[in-house]
This record gives sequence, C-alpha cells and structure tokens, in this order.
Amino acid sequence: MAHILAARTLAPDFRLRVTPDQYLSLSDLRGKPVILAFYPADWSPVCGDQMALYNEILPEFRRYQAELLGISVDGAWCHSAFATDRKLHFPLLADFEPKGAVARAYGVYRPSDGFTERALFVIDADGVIRWSHVSPVGVNPGAEGILAALEALQQEVSKT
Repeated sequence: MAHILAARTLAPDFRLRVTPDQYLSLSDLRGKPVILAFYPADWSPVCGDQMALYNEILPEFRRYQAELLGISVDGAWCHSAFATDRKLHFPLLADFEPKGAVARAYGVYRPSDGFTERALFVIDADGVIRWSHVSPVGVNPGAEGILAALEALQQEVSKT
C-alpha cells in the first residue's frame, strides 16, 4: 500500500460521478469540513454496516456543518442501487474510471485487490487534511475518530 496522506497535507481535489449523469468535486465543498470515507465495495457486509452507521449519525456530522462523502471503486449505477437499498442520505462517489485514481492520490488504493483501503479523512474548510485513519479492511472503524476530529476542528476555529 502507498502511504496514506497525513494531517496538514492539502487534500487532492477530484471530480467524481455522484450519479450516472452528475459529478461532484471536492472543491465544490470548500468553506465547510468534509469527511471522506473510502470503503472497499458497496455490497460487502462490513461496508454496509459502516455506511448504515454513518447514515444514522449524519445529524451529528451536520452539527459541525460537515459533508460526508462515501468513495469506492464501484460504478455510479451500483452506488445508486446500494444507496437506494440502504436508504443512504449522503453521496457515494464512483472512483471507477480510471479505477482507483482518487484513492491512489490519497494513498489508500490496494492494487493487489483492486479496491480501496477502509480509510477516513477529515478535511477542513480550506481543503487541508486534519485527520486520517486506515482500518483493517474487515473492521468497521466506527465514527468516534471522525467526531473527535470534527470537535477538535470546531474548537480550533472558535479560538480564531
């Protein structure tokens, strides 16, 4: 695996499909914190549990004005079916073609497996990574680390 991008690194911008006919760029969300949740595949049990958890606590993320983006190498049609089936209320982005290009830029692509690490990033309003974490592929990382990073970011902003 390449090295995951660390805190204080400018987050690489990207433009990925959010639906079969719409795109979203990281730069579109400048001015607010962004959570990137890279995950291996839509229909795997751990990924389903992880995305369901984030969907359930979305109001907590929104308390910090944070936008959550799920990213995997699945295509936009697969994401659409998965999001509908799981009733997800946040975008799933397709890092599909060229496969894993965004995951590679963030240092979380697994070329031997053809999918991404289970990796999390909290990016501040200026586009700088403030926290990053990789979990074993078979382990749901939960949300504690994300919430702690958002809390620290909010405290830092309120001091300025």
